[in-house]
Amino acid sequence: MDPELLWSPAERPRRGRPPAYSRAAITAEAVAIADTEGLTAVTMRAVAARIGAGTMSLYSYVPNKETLLELMIDQVSGDHRLPPGPSGDWRADLRKLAHEQRAIMRRHPWLPAALPARQTLGPNTLATLEYALAVLEPVRLDARAALETFSLLTGFVAGHVSYELAQEQAAEAAGRTSGEILEAQARYLRSTSVGGTYPRVARALTVPSNDPAPRAVFDRLLDRMINGLTAAV
Repeated sequence: MDPELLWSPAERPRRGRPPAYSRAAITAEAVAIADTEGLTAVTMRAVAARIGAGTMSLYSYVPNKETLLELMIDQVSGDHRLPPGPSGDWRADLRKLAHEQRAIMRRHPWLPAALPARQTLGPNTLATLEYALAVLEPVRLDARAALETFSLLTGFVAGHVSYELAQEQAAEAAGRTSGEILEAQARYLRSTSVGGTYPRVARALTVPSNDPAPRAVFDRLLDRMINGLTAAV
């Protein structure tokens, strides 16, 4: 994969008839398939069928599925609604950025699993990274630490969204709400800790529960994450 070729501002001109499709249109169809059917459903054949092209003709626009995945990741990264610059409150800006990431990953449930396979950074991703580094400037991290901080924050969001989606799918399959499943788990754990076998678990379960709503849980963990990442500064 050649990043310079992949992310060139314009597709190379072709001799003869003008191209019938564009990489952007092809990528949009691939994203639509992944959103509704999952990432495994995204094949060159499936995308070609969506745009009404022959499978082999698609390879003249996108050489392989790995390249298509790079295009898909960067295209949805363009969904970030970023202000022109940081507000000056870096903690608030980081929280807002993390919530933007969460919203995008929930709209595109395949994205958390796709991110570890990413091999290069496209223009939309670079714009988000540039903004994140600007937000972190008041923290006075060195350049490498700032990059690592944003990477860890993104990893936290991806992991948490994956957990949220898995819990929702499990609840739907069981015909119960997430709250009902969590309460059943809590009853079971309380019953196993009564005899003193798990004293630490028993103490933890006596602590009053905080707001169990998914966004509230995300906010609590996000604050701990941000505090932990910048505690040494």
